[in-house]
Amino acid sequence: MTASGDIAERETGGSVSLTMRPPPGSAERMGKALEGLFYAVLGIALLLALWWLGAWAVRNNPRLFAFADFAPAPALASLWRMITTGEAVDMSAPSLYRVGGGLLWAVCLGVPMGLVIGWFETARKITNVPFQFLRMISPLSWMPIAVMVYATWDAAIIFLIAVAAIWPVLFSTAAGLKRIDPAWFKVARNLGARPWHMLFVIILPAISQDILTGMRLALGVAWIVLVPAEYLGVTSGLGYAINDARDTLEYDRLAATVLIIGFIGFTLDSLLQLAIRRLNWVRAR
Repeated sequence: MTASGDIAERETGGSVSLTMRPPPGSAERMGKALEGLFYAVLGIALLLALWWLGAWAVRNNPRLFAFADFAPAPALASLWRMITTGEAVDMSAPSLYRVGGGLLWAVCLGVPMGLVIGWFETARKITNVPFQFLRMISPLSWMPIAVMVYATWDAAIIFLIAVAAIWPVLFSTAAGLKRIDPAWFKVARNLGARPWHMLFVIILPAISQDILTGMRLALGVAWIVLVPAEYLGVTSGLGYAINDARDTLEYDRLAATVLIIGFIGFTLDSLLQLAIRRLNWVRAR
């Protein structure tokens, strides 16, 4: 492989010749981008069509017609009002703060613990069963304990999110460290590298993609845990907005809040996916 493109082998009459395959041009990249956009629009259109058909069936069902405001038209109209009045921002900010706090704690605790169990075989053997056991406990099961321990609901929700998010970060970090080529450490030691050099020059750059992948998985778990965690106690956030809209029978507002939750989660996931793609360098094995 050269800087100008791939080298392709071609057999002709028993001999092998090398030809240069030019890198993808701007026209090809534009074509792939338009193809991706087409499929994305098609998928959204199909989703909207299914949503409309479901709302039509609800509206024509005598037992369910009260939920007719779940339909796309009322929901999108309510969403527009919530955006223009700033209500969407007001309800999203507390939730983003809680998710951010929980993910911060998950990373601050999960990365060092992942480094320890990835580096020390004995630590991995000792913690394997306890960690796997704790990982399978629903984060919401810790709600009564969190309420008793923490003085505010915000702190309790951040704790629940951290409990849910720490495991993907921890195990991804440990797995990334295990995959580093041992020869890298031998070369570093021969060059006089100290433990801090090993950590910041070799280990963390090598596993940065694994850490971000763990954070992406943790974000998905945290975003799911957030909404039911906000059902109780707090008077702000997306989960509270869902519960409030249900209690006041504002189903158009409820559907609009669901759209806001999906949009924010999709945006955050896409940003992490972009960061992972930018760090997608080939690791020596």
